[in-house]
Amino acid sequence: MSTGETSRFVRLRVELVLELDDTDAVTKAALRRIADEPELPDDERAHAEGAVTEDTAEALAYLVDPFDLVSEVPGVELAQASWSCEPVEYDPDSPDWDLDEDDVREDDEEDGVG
Repeated sequence: MSTGETSRFVRLRVELVLELDDTDAVTKAALRRIADEPELPDDERAHAEGAVTEDTAEALAYLVDPFDLVSEVPGVELAQASWSCEPVEYDPDSPDWDLDEDDVREDDEEDGVG
């Protein structure tokens, strides 16, 4: 594909597995972030506070901002983002936690396999 035919948009997929060793600290940080949002209407603030208090994954999702990941990258503007957090059972030795199938297939193709 020539430069003139190349899309200006790129989908960046990132999957992270985080170990939470202090869920109270995560919840408190999310509550501080909510408290620091002066433009947040009271009903939305109450809903957000309830959500992050009841679910640590929700608190983490409230703290992680995709804009922060790319805001310092020169020549890039975030066009759209969505993200979510959910508790998972994690076993780093399990084959279920290998690379994404697409990643493996691309690596195999580069090596002449497939």
